Amino acid sequence: MTSGTYGILPADIETDILLEKAEAAMLGGVKILQLRDKKTGFKRKLKRALLLRELTQKYEATLIINDSMQLALDCNADGVHLGKEDAPSLNLIRQDVSDDFIVGITARADAAYAKSALQHGADYISFGAVFASKTKADVPVIGLPRLAKACAMFPDAKVCAIGGINLNNLAMIKMAGASYAAVISSLFDGTPQEIEATAKNMVTLWNNAPSA
Repeated sequence: MTSGTYGILPADIETDILLEKAEAAMLGGVKILQLRDKKTGFKRKLKRALLLRELTQKYEATLIINDSMQLALDCNADGVHLGKEDAPSLNLIRQDVSDDFIVGITARADAAYAKSALQHGADYISFGAVFASKTKADVPVIGLPRLAKACAMFPDAKVCAIGGINLNNLAMIKMAGASYAAVISSLFDGTPQEIEATAKNMVTLWNNAPSA
């Protein structure tokens, strides 16, 4: 999974809008997209995931499915992103998938948990909220220093920063040592033209920022 801007698509929007936003981001150079779908109805979710899978393959982008191992496997996604409650089953998950299947785990700010998840086969760990986030306002803010500390604690691991990341602070995320900067509203709010332009700016900012 190429490092850089990691686009998390807005949850539960209409399928045509979902695909439109996804394509705009990929036209702008974003190479990682995550599908979050909280509504009920597995058939509906699978139909949307398959359409998004087809689109991401067209742009040679990585598709990660949030919170559903079954959906990730059924749509032939590149990986899955799971919450803390799923960590005990990481060993079992690894037995059922290929070596190149990506498993990401939410750690929030729990370094001990992150260490355990990495030992049990997680490919990347997400830390945050780094900054205040309107998407998940209830998640405590950890700040850049704690993100940098987490990256330093796990120098061989891939860390995904999330929470309040935008064009004004994206470069700081890479400078802190993170491999990925997850963005939601700062990328996907707006028209397709605005999303594509923002994506281009984010990709350029990331590529030009110095690493930790």
